[in-house]
Amino acid sequence: MSLFAMGFLLVILQPSTGQFPRACANTPSLLRKECCPTWDGDGSPCGEFSGRGFCEDILLSQAPLGPQFPFSGVDDREDWPSVFYNRTCQCNGNFMGFNCGECKFGFTGPRCTERQVRIRRNIFQLTTREKDRFLAYLNLAKSTPSQDYVIAIGTYGQMNNGLNPMFRNINVYDLFVWMHYYASRDTLLGGSNVWRDVDFAHEAPGFLPWHRAFLLLWEREIQKITGDESFTIPYWDWRDARDCAVCTDEYMGGRHPTNPNLLSPASFFSSWQVICTRSEDYNSRQTLCNAASEGPILRNPGNNDKSRTPRLPSSAEVEFCLTLTNYESGSMDKMANFSFRNTLEGFADPRTGISNISQSGLHNALHIYMNGSMSQVQGSANDPIFVLHHAFVDSIFERWLRRHRPMLEVYPAANAPIGHNRENYMVPFIPLYRNGEFFKFSRELGYDYEYMQEPAPSPFQVFFTPYLEQARQIWAWLVGAAVIGGIITAVVTGLILACRKKRRETSPEIQPLLTESEDYNNISYQSNF
Repeated sequence: MSLFAMGFLLVILQPSTGQFPRACANTPSLLRKECCPTWDGDGSPCGEFSGRGFCEDILLSQAPLGPQFPFSGVDDREDWPSVFYNRTCQCNGNFMGFNCGECKFGFTGPRCTERQVRIRRNIFQLTTREKDRFLAYLNLAKSTPSQDYVIAIGTYGQMNNGLNPMFRNINVYDLFVWMHYYASRDTLLGGSNVWRDVDFAHEAPGFLPWHRAFLLLWEREIQKITGDESFTIPYWDWRDARDCAVCTDEYMGGRHPTNPNLLSPASFFSSWQVICTRSEDYNSRQTLCNAASEGPILRNPGNNDKSRTPRLPSSAEVEFCLTLTNYESGSMDKMANFSFRNTLEGFADPRTGISNISQSGLHNALHIYMNGSMSQVQGSANDPIFVLHHAFVDSIFERWLRRHRPMLEVYPAANAPIGHNRENYMVPFIPLYRNGEFFKFSRELGYDYEYMQEPAPSPFQVFFTPYLEQARQIWAWLVGAAVIGGIITAVVTGLILACRKKRRETSPEIQPLLTESEDYNNISYQSNF
C-alpha cells in the first residue's frame, strides 16, 4: 500500500493543480502510463461525456536542446511527464485540470465562458483585515492536507518502473515547496554521482513563465481551500528598500530577540517547519526529498555576503532591465548577455546587462539578502516571503511584455537548456502546461497588478483591438508582401516601357493601330496595378 489514508482524504474530491494526481499514483496507472481520471460531474474520464476533454497521447516537443545537459534517459524529468505517463487528459475550450474539471485561468462559470480579471495588490496597501486574512490563509495551507495530490518520494527506477509506487501525502503549502524543489533538484546519476548543471525552473528562458504558472496554481489552491474565489497573492515592492520592510511580526515575522537566524516567537511563522532543504544529504543517499520536517524557517535579512549582494535592488536597476529588448540571447543560460530574463533573474549586471555570476542582482539579490531558507534555491519556497517576492518579479515581467509587446516567436523554440524550449512541458505540473502558454499578458490569464492597471478601454477600442492585434502578429508578412509587390511592379513597368519603346520604332503604318487597340489599354492598366 503506497498511499496513506486515502479514504480520509478522498471524502471531498475537487479538481486541483500540482504534481502527481492521487488518482494516478498507483500501479495500474503507472504500468499503463495513463493519467486520465474521471470527472465527478459525469463520471467519465476527462469529462468526455460532457465535452470537457478526452484521454489522448502526449505530444512531446522534438526540438533540439542546448548542450548544458549531456545525458539522456537518466532523469525522470526528461521529456516530462513521459517517464510516468504518456496519456493524459486533453481539455477542450476553456476547460482545464488533470480531469478537465476546472476553468482555464481567466475564466469562470459552469461552462467556463465568463471572463474575469483579479487584481494583485501591494501588501502595504491591504487593510489590516485583508492582511490578517492573507496570513491566516497561509497558515491554513500549511495545515491542510492536499486532497488531490501526492508527492513522489522515489525515482521511477526506485519504484521498480511502477510496480512499487512510492508516494506520500503532503499539506497544500508544502506541496508547492516540494514542486519547486523537484523542478530545481540535481540529477542523480547513481553511486554518489550527481549532475548539478540542470534546473527545469531557473537559469534559462522558462524561469519567468514557470514561476508565473507556479503562482497561478498556488493562488488557485488557496482559493479552493478557503472558498474565497477573490483571493490574490499580494506583492512586496522592494525597489529602493533600505531593509526588509515585511520582516515584522505584523507581516511575515520579525527577528528573534536572542537568535538572529530565527523568527520572532510572536509570529506564527516561527512554528513552521521547512522541508527539502538538505540537497547534499539527498544527493549522497541518491534519494528524493520525502517532505520530512527539517527544522524552523531561517532568516537573517541584511547580514548576507555584502561582496555578492551589497543592497536591495534599486528602481534604476529595474528600469534599465526593462529597456533590454531581447528576452533571451546567446547560450540562453546564466551566461547570457543583454538578456532581459537573465538580468531580471539576477545573473547579469542590472546596470549593464553583462553576465556576472559572481554577483547577485534583482531577483537573486532578494534571495541572498534574506540570508536563510530563502537563499537556497531548492528549498527557498519554505519562507512565505517567497510568494510576495515572486509576485513582484512577475509584475516586472509583465511590464516588459507590455512595453515590448513580443510575439510568441520571441520565446526560444529550440536549443535552450533542457526543459526550457517553448513547447516543452513544465516540470512537474500535471495537468500539463507548455512554457509558451505563459508568455502572454497577465490579463489574458485572469489577473493584473494594482500599480499597473490601465483605464477601461472604450467601446471603439474593444471593437478594433482584436483586429489590430491580428495585424500586429502578421505585420512582418504584410511588409514583406509590400516589398515583393513593389519589386514586381517595377519589373512589369520596366517591361512595359521597353515594349512601348520597341513599338515606337516600328513602321508608321502599324504604330497608330497599336496605340488605339484595346490590348494596349489593358497592358497599361496592368502596369499601373
